[in-house]
Formats: sequence, structure tokens, C-alpha cells
Amino acid sequence: MPAACESRPGEGSVRPQAVSALVTNIQGYSIHDGPGIRTVVFLKGCGLDCQWCSNPECISGQPEIGLLRTLCDQCGACGEVCPNGALVAEAGRMPCVDRHRCSGCGTCVSVCTRSALILYGRRMTVDEVFDAVKGDKMFYDASGGGVTMSGGEPLLRPRFVRSLFEQCREAGIHTCLETSGHVGKSALAQVLPFTDYVLFDLKLHDSRRHREYTGRANALIRANASVVARSGVGVLFRMPLIPGINDGDENVAETAAFLRSLGDPPPGLQLMPYHRLGTGKYESLDRPYCLGDLASPAPESILRIQQAFRAYGLTCTVSE
Repeated sequence: MPAACESRPGEGSVRPQAVSALVTNIQGYSIHDGPGIRTVVFLKGCGLDCQWCSNPECISGQPEIGLLRTLCDQCGACGEVCPNGALVAEAGRMPCVDRHRCSGCGTCVSVCTRSALILYGRRMTVDEVFDAVKGDKMFYDASGGGVTMSGGEPLLRPRFVRSLFEQCREAGIHTCLETSGHVGKSALAQVLPFTDYVLFDLKLHDSRRHREYTGRANALIRANASVVARSGVGVLFRMPLIPGINDGDENVAETAAFLRSLGDPPPGLQLMPYHRLGTGKYESLDRPYCLGDLASPAPESILRIQQAFRAYGLTCTVSE
């Protein structure tokens, strides 16, 4: 989403309904994205392009059309209504999406009776999102849960996240921010005062290898990690565990040393074992999946790395 879609800093108080963002999904009853039962709001757009990303539909900041070929009955209706001629489709043949022509308008989705076409990215205002999440407050209260902003990178839309978190705080709803940390410090400064908990991802400690596998160096990420760790806001650092990429002894030692430098006691770390559940989304977006047939790490490998982090004096858990 272009920055112009958000109100500019310095314009005074902003009415929440004036601030909007592209939302790919609002997922209720999650127990893996912060404490308690939570509703997770996924925003579109990310500054990183991690090769193992399980949410590729959130990387681009623009709306996109996904095609689930296993559901398509090849009726050809989508090709007839596309205003940009981006869908090459006719009865009896599998549609083809011209990604250069597609504007992500969603017209084709409206005529697809089999739900084979998906619009990744629907513009929603803060009020619309708040209305969607506030109804489960009874579950948040009973479990110590709340609302988690995820993506993509939610801090690319700081005005949106801050406005939503303000409403949540007024309603007594716990707020959690999931971030890669690859954002400007001003974005973090806007949102952190209204955040109750942070899930902060660490990929690779070595900056050269971080750029190789995510497209960006990590100096900014480390700097923001230090800001969050010293802010007084609760934080859990998380590391995706990718076999052959970041599970080596050197990365474990360097990551542990970095976390220990952030405080005494150091913040906790959660390992997130690699999985292939997002590969179907790559196919729907006509994007290559760079890791091929890489398998998930073996249980004994996960345990070894968990024990290594604990030996360095860290509290280390493994996500389910």
C-alpha cells in the first residue's frame, strides 16, 4: 500500500476510520501468536523476502489474485469479466493470470462459484477491523488473550496499527505486535507505547547470510531488537529453525550472545521449526518456492538446538 494511503505524521489527531490498510486475513481463536486465545490480523506488505516465508501473499504491498487450480472447474467466467484482460480463460481450459496486467481489483473473484480465485488484500479501515475483533473479547478475557497484528510486516503501517491498538486499549483488549524489526525506528516509536507484548523474529545473526536468505541486512533489526528489549514491554524473541540455513552451531552461539547482550536476565527465545504448509500459496501466486523439497527438522535436531540455547543461559521453548 502506498504511504499516501495513511495519514501523514504531524497532522494532529487522526480519526481511526480515515486510516486504512490492506488486510489478507483475520484469523480468530489462535493460540500460537501471543498469550491466550487471540485474533490475528494479517496486513499486506513486508520489507523482507524470506525464502521460507509461509505467508507469501503478505509480501507484496499490493492486492493480488491467487488461483487454486485444484478447485477450478475451467468455466471461463473469470476471463469474461476481467477489466484489464489479465485473465486468459475460456471454457474447458485452466485460467492463466497475467501478473503484469492484473490490478488485484477482485472482479474475477466475484464470479468464481468454486472459490478457486482468492483476493489477497482487502482494504479495511481501523473501525472495520476493530468491529471484526472486538466480538471475541469474552474469550480474550477468559484466557488472557487479545489481538495480534501480523503480516507481512505490520509496522509498515504504523498509523493503522497504533490507531487499532488505541481502540483495543480503550476496550481493555490486550495487544500484541509480531514484527521482523526491519522498519524505521519512528514506526516502532509510534506503536510501542500502545503495545502490551511483542513477538520479535530473529532469522540469522550474520548480516551477509541474512541478506542472502531474506534480501536485507540485519543491522536495523538488531538495533530495533535492543530498543524493544529495553522498553519495558514484554517481548519474546522467535527464530524460525531452517535446516542447513540457521541451525548451525555458529549461528546458535552468535544469536545466544546477542540475546544475552540485551538484558540480565536475557529475554526468552522460542524456536519455530520449519514447515512446508505455505507452499500451496506460492503455486497460487505463480511464485517459485526457493527451498524446493527441504524437509522439516528432525525432533532430535530441534531438541539439540534447544538444549544448546539453554546451555548458553537462555530460556528456550519450541512452538507447537
